[in-house]
Amino acid sequence: MHATLPLLANSDFPPIRRAGLDTLQVNLGYKCNQSCLHCHVNAGPKRTEMMSRHTIDELLAFTDSSTVRTLDLTGGAPELNPHFTYLVTAARERQLDIIDRCNLTVLLEPGQQDTARFLADNRVRIVASLPCYLKDNVDRQRGDGTFKGSIEALHLLNSLGYGQTGSGLQLDLVYNPQGPVLPPSQQALERDYKRHLQDQYNVIFNQLLTLTNMPIKRFGSTLVSHGQFDDYMALLKSSHQDGNTTSVMCRSLISVDWQGYLYDCDFNQMLNLPMQVDQRPRLHISELAGLDIEELPIKVADHCYGCTAGQGSSCSGALES
Repeated sequence: MHATLPLLANSDFPPIRRAGLDTLQVNLGYKCNQSCLHCHVNAGPKRTEMMSRHTIDELLAFTDSSTVRTLDLTGGAPELNPHFTYLVTAARERQLDIIDRCNLTVLLEPGQQDTARFLADNRVRIVASLPCYLKDNVDRQRGDGTFKGSIEALHLLNSLGYGQTGSGLQLDLVYNPQGPVLPPSQQALERDYKRHLQDQYNVIFNQLLTLTNMPIKRFGSTLVSHGQFDDYMALLKSSHQDGNTTSVMCRSLISVDWQGYLYDCDFNQMLNLPMQVDQRPRLHISELAGLDIEELPIKVADHCYGCTAGQGSSCSGALES
């Protein structure tokens, strides 16, 4: 795999600083039942890195004394961490909002037959990856049979109340472009998704979130291999909107890796660019309590243009409607 950090580090991205902390985005491990071409984590079935119960307890202890209101659980497939249900149950006892970034087909894996019901019972918001509403495009990006399994999982979630009006069970889908292009309008594409999925498969959901592909890890390496990296970076830079810098997710979020170390965002985690506090080389979740991080500078590089290009991009979708 081609390293992309050397191509990104010498950056003219504008400086940005932290606001108040609201969300911990927690990477529970890199193991996944899929190996998607656009994956910025390089997750897959052979990865073994998993957050331990001890680190989860340290994370929960921090939330007890912090302003954090949301735990955003990601991976890999976060549900494959053996302590997933323990973390969700403990977080709900603390009245935290929980997001599960679900690839859908994991709900059909052996040993996961009760996971969908567990998520519904704990009123977990599901943000599910479905990079297109067309079978061939999804299978090309995520592997043969993935689209069929995704639709089956969506039917399961709908049957439990997800996406249903008045249920309070939120089901959002995530779109990624098929290649080195920017996402189309989130609002317009959401209308297309809803119409097609309901008409063709009787599937309903709440919102569509459009995400820009980041030029790092598996996707970035593919760009380098195909001679497209420089052109894609030129597209991101030429599409930069200064106004989007006020809404980027890193201003109110901290990314926690599977060992408990802290980063300004999930993308910096994958590039091994730790969050900087008091000149420490890196900071652990067990060391964060009591530290004043508001207004601290955020570590940036050229990949940050992926969050500010066009309509903007974050883990909550477009930054502007």
